[in-house]
Amino acid sequence: MPSLKDLKVRISSVKSTQKITKAMKMVAASKLRRAQEAAEAARPYAERMENVLAGLGAAVKDQPGASPLLAGTGKDDVELVIVATSERGLCGGFNTNIVKAARAHIQSLVKAGKTVKILCIGRKGYGLLRRTYGDKIIGHKDMSAIKRLGFADAHDIAADVLAMFERGEFDVATLFYAKFQSALVQITTKQQLIPAPLPEVANENEAGDELQGAIYEYEPDEGAILDDLLPRNVAVQIYRGLLENAASEQGARMTAMDNATRNAGDMIANLTITYNRTRQAAITKELIEIISGAEAL
Repeated sequence: MPSLKDLKVRISSVKSTQKITKAMKMVAASKLRRAQEAAEAARPYAERMENVLAGLGAAVKDQPGASPLLAGTGKDDVELVIVATSERGLCGGFNTNIVKAARAHIQSLVKAGKTVKILCIGRKGYGLLRRTYGDKIIGHKDMSAIKRLGFADAHDIAADVLAMFERGEFDVATLFYAKFQSALVQITTKQQLIPAPLPEVANENEAGDELQGAIYEYEPDEGAILDDLLPRNVAVQIYRGLLENAASEQGARMTAMDNATRNAGDMIANLTITYNRTRQAAITKELIEIISGAEAL
């Protein structure tokens, strides 16, 4: 059984840890609001961009000379898997869930006999994937120096991805990130970036009232507009994923630190009970020894 001194030191240590986790929870909560607003503000633009591409791309996808960013290269032998995680830990299963989904996808590609290349955004994902797929990692984007995420940061990443695609280094690009739903729930998301997927928006039940029955004429033609929008869409979707990740990270960290603070409180209570019982037992033992000695005289 630990001594009174050992119990006292342990209680003091747990209390110090509790102060740290409580402070980290408060910091994460303050950062979460700004990150959540940024993520929610980016969603309508990114979704509208997808809808515009769907409307334009459906008309020109099968035409000769269509952009490879839309029509693809005609094969899917090589896939670039972009895994976006955080730079810091202590955020529960946030990073683990993203890496787990990416690993499952990579394993399915390897079993199908396809070549996989991995681009890591964030230090945590790079550290987890390097252990098993170090030979497949072709790049690592360090975001630790970025204090406030901007579109320029995503644009730089997109420029590197587009440059690799133009050099013929891969056929398909897929992004993994966590979509923010609430501080308790972050949804691991897989999104294909290249070639651009074309969701069905012509369905009257899904399309907005302003789009139903509308006929558009484009100037310049659809091909010229797509040549400008498709590269921009890659940057927009990466930016959206990074913003969702930022909000999800703070939500996961706030929840994890709240649980850690509660667990520390329970541990302190249990240790205090043990300390009091041990102290009472020591006092009782001393009293018994004094009484026994007095009776022996």
